[in-house]
Amino acid sequence: MSQFNCDILVSGGGVAGLSAAAVLGHGGFDVVCVDPAPPIMERDAEGADLRTTAILQPAQALLAEAGLWARLEDHAAPLQVMRIVDAGGAEPEPRIVKDFNAWDISDKPFGWNLPNWLLRREMVAHLETLPNVTFLPGTSAKALFTRESEARVTLSDGTRSTCRLVVAADGRGSPMREAAGIKAHTTRYGQKALAFAVTHAIPHDNISTEIHRTGGPFTLVPLPDYEGRPSSAIVWMERSAEVTRLAALDVPEFEAEMSARSCHLFGPLTLASRRTVWPIISQLAERMCAERVALVAEAAHVVPPIGAQGLNMSLGDIRALLDLAQAQPDRLGDADMLEAYHERRHLEVTARVKGIDVLNRASMVQTPVLRDARAAGLNALYAMAPVRKTLMQMGLGVR
Repeated sequence: MSQFNCDILVSGGGVAGLSAAAVLGHGGFDVVCVDPAPPIMERDAEGADLRTTAILQPAQALLAEAGLWARLEDHAAPLQVMRIVDAGGAEPEPRIVKDFNAWDISDKPFGWNLPNWLLRREMVAHLETLPNVTFLPGTSAKALFTRESEARVTLSDGTRSTCRLVVAADGRGSPMREAAGIKAHTTRYGQKALAFAVTHAIPHDNISTEIHRTGGPFTLVPLPDYEGRPSSAIVWMERSAEVTRLAALDVPEFEAEMSARSCHLFGPLTLASRRTVWPIISQLAERMCAERVALVAEAAHVVPPIGAQGLNMSLGDIRALLDLAQAQPDRLGDADMLEAYHERRHLEVTARVKGIDVLNRASMVQTPVLRDARAAGLNALYAMAPVRKTLMQMGLGVR
């Protein structure tokens, strides 16, 4: 097709973009989703995204409404306890361990963890069942022209689309954000993250464990058993030079270092996947919208992988868009709808980006005095039950 019309064009076919296409398509709108790269949907394929995503309660409810959760739940590992470990003493061993249990605020787990490559596989399969949604992998949005009544998008294959709303879900370097003239402010930490999967001797018991020492958190998130052994996904944040060194180690040396960094809480760790490296930044767009364009996910906000906020903030964006679009379908993408979207999301997103920035800086500290202060703060917050429960609710995005 050289030209087509649709209600919504979603630029970006990552987990957030595919979620937007599924949710908005299920909401009754004609949706086309484009992405420059065909999705890699096998765990061991070159280029597979080995990070995992914890889908928290509000996000799970949205995916369930859209019919997606039925495809995902059998692959998901529940997250019943969030364990924070401070190992910032003279030796790399736990000195403070605090468990935040979902039973304190809910009869459900905090969330459910799934590999990103699997999320994309199941989401693409789900889109194929929706007659009003078209996914075009290998095609990108190249040019944008908007006016008060519509948007026109030129795709990389020369096709032109006319739509009422462009949803920019095309990442931290979003071409659609740049085309819409929206600026973004970026904070660089000099950090990178290693993402990979491991097996271990001691079961995780559905506990997500975040270990703080220096350089950033070392987080083990439960996965279903792999080859008959307990398994976890790991995100290991460190200064960039240290990540480069770790990534170059041979497997036995790397396993020894990651087991030591885990404080041996799960016994010796065995590498069960490739190692992938990801840059760590914070980024915030000045606005969530422009004429006929809504920014979602990393096109609007990027945070370090702390507290499972990334995709859950993104699904909060998509929930807000869905609610506003369904409230007045005839006003899809108009100025009033998009201004309401900006007002509904930008203040909350800004607060979360700043909050996670503070947590990341606290996790990076190297001097013993500051590490002791971090440990004292964790103790104090945990000791106040009302504060502890409020923090857990805020982390879920529950108001």
